[in-house]
Amino acid sequence: MRKYVYPIIILACAAIYYVYQSNEDGAYAEENYSENNFLKRDANGDGIKSLSRKDFLPTSNNQIVHHHTYSLSYNEQHEQAEWTAHVLRTRDITNSDYNRPYFEIDNKVTTGAAHWRNYKKSGYDKGHLVPAGDRKSTKAAYDETFLTSNISPQLHDFNAGIWNTLEQKIRYYAQSYDEVYVITGPILKDNLKYIGTEQVSVPEHYYKILYRYDAAGSKMLAFLIPHKKSNKSIYEFITSVDEIEKLTGTDFFAQLPDGMEEQLEAGKSFKGW
Repeated sequence: MRKYVYPIIILACAAIYYVYQSNEDGAYAEENYSENNFLKRDANGDGIKSLSRKDFLPTSNNQIVHHHTYSLSYNEQHEQAEWTAHVLRTRDITNSDYNRPYFEIDNKVTTGAAHWRNYKKSGYDKGHLVPAGDRKSTKAAYDETFLTSNISPQLHDFNAGIWNTLEQKIRYYAQSYDEVYVITGPILKDNLKYIGTEQVSVPEHYYKILYRYDAAGSKMLAFLIPHKKSNKSIYEFITSVDEIEKLTGTDFFAQLPDGMEEQLEAGKSFKGW
């Protein structure tokens, strides 16, 4: 009898893994990005369609990489993403205590993403651009944030301090308004300090831009934070999207009607948030 038990256990485990993997893949279905097959989105009770990642991808002169739950534009010169884009929804924010995986090289970057060894003994954290805490709907979504294309050298006191505070505030916004479109990036320029053999640039500033839309209309909010320890309120670092565009050369939210884009991108108020 015992000789039949072990094969049955193995088959049962295989079946459980198959169901789990199918559920993981299904969780990605809504965010899968296709150039020729845009997502169909249902309107909510107010007649407002949910946000889709494809709606507001910024401009880029570099390779744009689409992962299951976020997209990024990889800047080979600086060996990191110049921006990332993702939609943060209430269901992405859970209390799941996943084990942190090892960082892996992003094989979708055709020029070759920087190796994690560049950060070893550099004095800098592997700072997430798309936070792992924003991708807790599944273990697979969480693990996908641990790609080297999604990190930038950050001082620990910055990464664990004001940057973490901003990330938590954005999750609060997502829980308050159901969903928020989030664009994140470093300010990349010439003659930055660098780390590692691949010369990964160390940015002097980082930014986040938020967009949401509900029955009251569109809202936009931007933060530009110096890369250093700070005890100041995150609201002291509110800026305009126009200012970030000047610093990055990137055109954000070009998909909006011109008048609306100009008005929203010039604003520096967190009223309505």
